[in-house]
Order: sequence, then structure tokens, then C-alpha cells
Amino acid sequence: MERAKSISQIQAPTYGNLITILSIDGGGIKGIIPAIVLTFLESELQKLDGEDARLADYFDVIAGTSTGGLVTAMLAAPDEENRPLFAAKDIKTFYLENSPKIFPQVSGALGRVAKILRAIWGPRYDGKYLHELVRRYLGKTKLHQTLTKVKKNSTTDALLSDICIGTSAAPTYLPAYYFQTEDIHGNVKEFHLIDGGVAANNPALVAMGEVTKEVFKENPDFFPIKPMDYHRFLVISLGTGSSKGEERYNARLAKRWGILDWLLNQGSTPLVDVFTQASADMVDIHISVAFQALRSGRNYLRIQDDMLSGTKASVDIATEGNLEELVKVGEMLLKKPVSRVNLDTGHVDPVGRGEGTNEEALIRFAKILSEERRLREMRSPHTKPGWRPSAQSKLE
Repeated sequence: MERAKSISQIQAPTYGNLITILSIDGGGIKGIIPAIVLTFLESELQKLDGEDARLADYFDVIAGTSTGGLVTAMLAAPDEENRPLFAAKDIKTFYLENSPKIFPQVSGALGRVAKILRAIWGPRYDGKYLHELVRRYLGKTKLHQTLTKVKKNSTTDALLSDICIGTSAAPTYLPAYYFQTEDIHGNVKEFHLIDGGVAANNPALVAMGEVTKEVFKENPDFFPIKPMDYHRFLVISLGTGSSKGEERYNARLAKRWGILDWLLNQGSTPLVDVFTQASADMVDIHISVAFQALRSGRNYLRIQDDMLSGTKASVDIATEGNLEELVKVGEMLLKKPVSRVNLDTGHVDPVGRGEGTNEEALIRFAKILSEERRLREMRSPHTKPGWRPSAQSKLE
């Protein structure tokens, strides 16, 4: 029998073999790059399970920082029918239409001077358009209402709009953000946020840590696993690109820099760029080493372009031409070979062991995700009566 057109929310991982995690880095307008990758992955899942399939139907946890947090909300926030607010293919359009209004560009000598002065005395952008946009789409939706497995902690059950505004408040680019939550007992918790990228621009390890904590708490949604049982994790981690290949901030350039140079140079903010990219790279190195050491390397896929240059490496140059160039970067990234971080150089190098292109790897992951979902539905007592796996399904 063919699967019904309507597809239900994913069953708990306790009924399957894997815990599935999707992670999306921060990076401003460069969020277009993972959006292109996600569109391809979702299209492959739709080939297997029908056009109504969405990424939130396959991942237990979706984590995102800064612009990745916005993408995460679009994928996991529910609409009126309790289905994902956005299809992956719509996210590119969202960026193309709204980025120039979030990061309005200035032209001419006077415009450049004004930009420098704003960067010295306050955030470059006021964030008003972004805040309005996020609140309009997400409304009163709270964290516990998302379509993936989340922590059941009332003191952290904030409005999804507040979380998105806070995680995207990149220092020097957008204003810091403050909000409160209140639980049923009247306990108030304050959150003062200046961008998630300050601590974890690549949130993959944070996501894995949250899952592990739920396991230790004996959450019935998660089957018991050992602390280093990485073969039970399936992780797709998407970067937003870096410019190591161009070596924009090498010691020869930076050895005479002062405070202003570190805060504003070459049209960006070197200090912010350096610590956010270093944070992302350290997470990638840790996870890559752990998965490979435990012989689970094929369960971890990191897709990242390590060779961005010029305006493509910026987080806020939202001109029409640059946005279209970033679309091309995402499309070309799919055709590149699967790569992993080189532990000696820190660069991302092709694996070269028959794992193919990123496109081919995503096709393989889509099949695994689809089979994992079907396995859970067959085992779970909560599956809707009358459901049967599609004729395409072949469970091991």
C-alpha cells in the first residue's frame, strides 16, 4: 500500500535504532548555503515518502545558531495544521526577499562613513525589520510546541520568536536581546542574549549533549545508550562557509592591528568572524575525531565550504548579486566530494575513500532516515491505525 498523503510526526527514537540530529551553523546571509543543501535533502525524502514529507518528520533534534536558529524555527515551528511552517525549498526565497531589508546596504563615500560610525558607536543594524518579521511568522508559538523532541523544562519554554531574536543578535551587527519566561509556579527566569555564535556557532555538539542528558534522565522517549555509543547517533551538520582558503586574517595582516581594526576591517568584524569560526571548527574536530575513533564515521556528515572569498564570506552584504552568488555556492557545494576536517592543517579536505559527493551522501542519509522512520512506526503502539509502510520500503 502507498503511504497516505498526510504524514504524521516522527515517533520517539525508543522505537527505532538511531537518534537523528540536524545542526545548522550561524552565518547571517550565508544561511542561504545550508538552505540549498536542505532543499536537496528534503526533495530526496519526498521521492521516498511523498510530497508532504518535511525534514521535521525525520529528525529528533534540529539545532541552529543565529541564522541557523532562524532556519531551525522555519523547519520545526508548526502552522495551523500542525505541520512545518516552511518547506525547505521556501527558505531560499525567504533569504532572497528579506536579507536586503534586515541588512540594508549603503552606497557612496558618505554611506561608507556612516556605516563605520554606526559600527563604532553601536550595532550596524537596528534589527527592527528582523524582529517584526520573526514575530509575525512565529506569533505566540513556544518552544514546547515545535515538531521535534525538546526538553520539557517550563523555565526555558520561551516564545520561539524571543529565542530566534536572541540567537541572531550577533555582536556589532544586531542589538543584544533580553526576555523573560515564567513557569506555572510564577518563577521568573531572565535571558540576556548576544548571539548563540559567541558560545556555539556550530551547535551540533550542544544538540548531542542535550540528547545525552535526556538519556541520563531516563526520558522514555530515548532508548538507553552508553555515553560514547556514537553508532546510535546520525548527525548531519551544515556550515555556512568560511574563508580559510583566502587567509583573510593572517598574522602578516593583523600584527599591527589595533582595537578598531579588529572591530572593523575589510567590511566585516574580524574579531567576531574569528571566534565564531574557531568555535565551529573546534566542534567539527571533536565530533569528527570521536565518530572516527569509535568507527562510526559514516554516521556523521559535515557539509561546509572552506574556500569562500570576497563578499561571499561576509555575513551582511545583502546585495542582489552577492545573494545570488551564495545560491551558486550552495549548489556547487552539493557537487563537491564529501570532506572532513584535516586534523593537521585544520582545513576541510576531501575524504577520498569512495563516499562520493555531498549529493550522493545526502541520498544515502535520506534512505537511512526514511527507513528509520518506518521502523519506528512499525514498532510504536502510537502509530495511527491502518498505517502501512509504502511499497518502496525495505527494512533491514
